Amino acid sequence: MKLVTIRKDEGNYPAVKTESGILDLSTYMPDASSVPELIEKYSTQDIRKVVQQAKDFIKEDSLSIGPSIDDPEKIICIGKNYGKHAAETGSDIPEFPILFNKFKNALSGDGDTIKLSDVAKKIDYEAELAIVIGKEAKDVSEQDALDYVFGYTAANDLSARDLQFRTNQWLLGKSLDGFCPIGPHLVTADEIEDPNALEISCTVNGEVRQKSNTGDMIFSCKKLISYISQYMTLKPGDVILTGTPEGVILGYDESEQVWLRDGDQVAVEIEGIGELRNTMKG
Repeated sequence: MKLVTIRKDEGNYPAVKTESGILDLSTYMPDASSVPELIEKYSTQDIRKVVQQAKDFIKEDSLSIGPSIDDPEKIICIGKNYGKHAAETGSDIPEFPILFNKFKNALSGDGDTIKLSDVAKKIDYEAELAIVIGKEAKDVSEQDALDYVFGYTAANDLSARDLQFRTNQWLLGKSLDGFCPIGPHLVTADEIEDPNALEISCTVNGEVRQKSNTGDMIFSCKKLISYISQYMTLKPGDVILTGTPEGVILGYDESEQVWLRDGDQVAVEIEGIGELRNTMKG
């Protein structure tokens, strides 16, 4: 099953993408005004029953689609979590997962135009697999960790490198407005057999920049969920961006670094999930 959000009435509302079109779930589940609320209050079986009985599907091209997960309590990001990416940036393999965060102001959706900030010049892409938590998780084991996943989506951890490294805290360069495109939809966990065996890529204007597999993660998805849950309670709808593979602009020699600029078309594609596309605007 594939969930999306649709933009209407100055908000985002949960919906399901099907072969018949988009089904607006707010009509059937009015007490779930966001995807995290939907995940917390209803099972995937509940949602499937609604889809099976519904007839009022809407053509996708007539709607404005938002980020595939809206209003999460937490957006937790993992730094330097692919072996080859750590190598290209001259970093040691981390002993523990490197955690930082983005905020909800950074969320944007598939097809959105992302404004390049006037206060930053070195804007980079980062293709990432995003985990969406399905139920409260605290002190969970690695063995059980994937049982707490609702689904997966694609993300682009856009990064203003000049701001990221202004101090030893990365936050400023990571959470500019719109700098967390996420989509094109949220795929339920039952459709992804192994989140650490997925092809992942990023293109800029059709040119392949990143091409790898989530199997290159240093800390697997189940390890990340277990580790984070030892320190903070994960809630339904929380998002974990699991890190990016090699091929980012930061990893190029300085003489070859051409940062994202006005008009660039950036696409992140993950096997089994789909392609997240955004246009940069100066």
